[in-house]
Amino acid sequence: MKNNKSKKQQEQTVPKKPDVSGNNGKGCNDKNCPIHGSLKLRGRTFTEKVVSAKSSKSAIIEINTRHYIPKYERYEKKRKRLQVHNPGCINAKEGDVVKVQECRPISKTKHFVIVKKVS
Repeated sequence: MKNNKSKKQQEQTVPKKPDVSGNNGKGCNDKNCPIHGSLKLRGRTFTEKVVSAKSSKSAIIEINTRHYIPKYERYEKKRKRLQVHNPGCINAKEGDVVKVQECRPISKTKHFVIVKKVS
């Protein structure tokens, strides 16, 4: 049997890959996702709370520490706000506790990525 369809019609009938973006458990199209993409992780790891997740694919976490000052024999509070990459498959919201790990620089200020939600 000879196929009478042209090449253009044959290409259109080939099923395309399903769109797996979003939080449906199948994956995501983000190349900077540590689970489904090709981003390699290294270095420091934190478990902190998300303070802000207003911008797309990024969030801000806050790290609170205490620093000892020997002269006064007291502690001072310090806080650090880090911009982190928020992949579509994780999609952490404000108030979530997340595990964050260091990676290569994704942008000027983002050097960390959310690995998973803790709660």
